[in-house]
Amino acid sequence: MCWRKIGSLFLVLWMAVGVMAADFASDSFRTPTGKELTITFIRHGSLLLSYEGKQIQVDPVSEYADYGAFPKADLILITHAHGDHLDLKAIEALRKAETTIIANPESAEKVGATAQVMRNGDNQTWLGVRIEAVPAYNITEGRDKFHPKGRDNGYVLDFDGFRVYIGGDLEDIPELSDLKSIDVAFLPVNQPYTMTPEQAARAARVIKPKVLYPYHYSQTPVAETLPALLEGSGIELRIRALQ
Repeated sequence: MCWRKIGSLFLVLWMAVGVMAADFASDSFRTPTGKELTITFIRHGSLLLSYEGKQIQVDPVSEYADYGAFPKADLILITHAHGDHLDLKAIEALRKAETTIIANPESAEKVGATAQVMRNGDNQTWLGVRIEAVPAYNITEGRDKFHPKGRDNGYVLDFDGFRVYIGGDLEDIPELSDLKSIDVAFLPVNQPYTMTPEQAARAARVIKPKVLYPYHYSQTPVAETLPALLEGSGIELRIRALQ
């Protein structure tokens, strides 16, 4: 094989990898002061939030994307230590010297000393973004073994007054009534580990987000069930490839 053909092959492969970061759908929003927030939907529980030139990765997992093709992360948020949310390989691919990693205690222990621990109820401000760790757990009898109360996190991110709720793995827990002024919510829908469509609809009606994205839904038929369950709620339902 001639070197020209080998070089062409490497170029094609390089270009294929390079476009992978842009190969996912995204939606953009404006904060009350006009700043842009873009949310990229990777898969399952994995998200990318881009804001003011900063890259925030949520629960990155190598099975869902080639994270070496993404920009290095400024912040990585981990909700809990299950393998479909915590992947050390993906974290290493995204990490740079200045990357901040925030995680629940169990995940932080696995990541190592570089991770900052946030527990339910903790809050902090990171480069102007207000971050609150909120409860995420199962309440149905027999399911609490999957996500026991007090162990895992959801997160509320406040971008200059625009509030995004990332539920993590949970059911329609009582603490959802504490969430106020949520613009965008991500709620998981896959029984038995998280919510049924009926639970997710109840949760959404409690939170009252302007936009709801079901995520982590695997084979759950969210497009066939949630529209009717949310009818009359005033909530805009957006379904993306987050199975």
